[in-house]
Amino acid sequence: MPKELKEPGTRVLAEVSESRLRLQTIVRLRWFAVLGQLLAVLVVYLGFRFPLPIGYCLLLIAVSAWLNVFLRVIFPARHRLEPAFATVLLGYDVLQLAGLLYLTGGIENPFTILMVAPVTVSAATLPPRNTIGLGIIAVALTGALALFHLPLPWQVAQPIELPMLYKLGMFAAVVSCMTFLAVYAWRLSKEARQMSAALTATELVLAREQKLHALDGLAAAAAHELGTPLSTIVLVAKELEREMGHHPQHGEDIALLRTQAERCREILRKLTLRPAEQDPLHSSLSVRELIEEAAEPHRAQRAEIVIDARPSQGPAPFAVREPVGERRPGVIYGLSNIIENAVDFARRRVEIDARWDDSEISITVADDGPGFSPEILESIGEPYVTTRPSTSADPAGERPSGLGLGFFIAKTLLERSGATVSLGNRSGDAQGAVVRITWPRAAFEAAASPRPTDWPTERDASAAAQ
Repeated sequence: MPKELKEPGTRVLAEVSESRLRLQTIVRLRWFAVLGQLLAVLVVYLGFRFPLPIGYCLLLIAVSAWLNVFLRVIFPARHRLEPAFATVLLGYDVLQLAGLLYLTGGIENPFTILMVAPVTVSAATLPPRNTIGLGIIAVALTGALALFHLPLPWQVAQPIELPMLYKLGMFAAVVSCMTFLAVYAWRLSKEARQMSAALTATELVLAREQKLHALDGLAAAAAHELGTPLSTIVLVAKELEREMGHHPQHGEDIALLRTQAERCREILRKLTLRPAEQDPLHSSLSVRELIEEAAEPHRAQRAEIVIDARPSQGPAPFAVREPVGERRPGVIYGLSNIIENAVDFARRRVEIDARWDDSEISITVADDGPGFSPEILESIGEPYVTTRPSTSADPAGERPSGLGLGFFIAKTLLERSGATVSLGNRSGDAQGAVVRITWPRAAFEAAASPRPTDWPTERDASAAAQ
């Protein structure tokens, strides 16, 4: 039932830049690695006095330091690296670390676990194909270190040589850790990017609705400012018509001028009745009015929309009065989006049931369509999860079309108003999807402009009908 956004440019929001690795980030990480490597080498050589090729080790560390200096000179700190260039830099880090490990015991060195670091950074910031290539290089170098390496720095009188089975175990541990962390970092990064893009789309939709709502106020202000000069025009036109109405050349033109001026005045009068700033009646709306306004754009479609709004069964007398809440564009948009999805998937009928009591308000939208697929029922409501059927580009229906942002945006806007949105399928023999929106009554009625005291309640309307 979730649908894709139909706003222009929505797909642009969903397309995320392939590379999110800044030069400043990779330089800082390499400085941290340089300091750590230098400290480890000096402690082993000067502190424990273990023999190791200190000159070659310091040379490799110095190359990384000079590479950082070179990058900071050539590029600005906030430069965003291209995926290929970033992959090359991370590949160098893998090779440099492999060189240090070769000089200091190979896979027997406990710092071999650091081979997973560049691959993890790649998984979080670069496309999967780059990460896979970098991971293959790291795994190959780790395997080579299990076979070829200089002796592990240790006491000369007690040389240490680990068995091959232990080395293979270390290799398996590094590969497992590398795979797990890479997949985990890639998944977290992907979800964060999707959530960020979806929230951006939500903000754009809400901003658009608020701008449309603000246009009512601007129209009322324009009507107020134009009212006086237009009344003057009408008055002058009437005087001219009275004096020259029978003029053979200008009589018809004067009559047309008067009728058009009166028409303009009528249009402006209607505009002043729309905005909430001018009419308290339109600044708030009841539950039924909310549903009617949200469902109105979709009544012309093939599915019939049936609305049933009434109080829940209960002894509380206050529950009989229909709740009245503030007119919020986000709530209207969110409910309309859910109704539109139900209409799109329904075969013949969409039922909208509203119930309220003294503590809670609920609106249930149910259709007689295929319902939610069980395998994605728990994921619906998250960005980029959609069940919308395929388009003509995919006639076999193998891939759902749409971005899956429509329901996410609707759910977000409704939850901002204090509502709770739940989904499910009809029980028993009935078939179809069910979306239930629940507000605490206090949250729904918060900040609503009071209606005139003589405005009829539902109980009054029932009594009048009887």
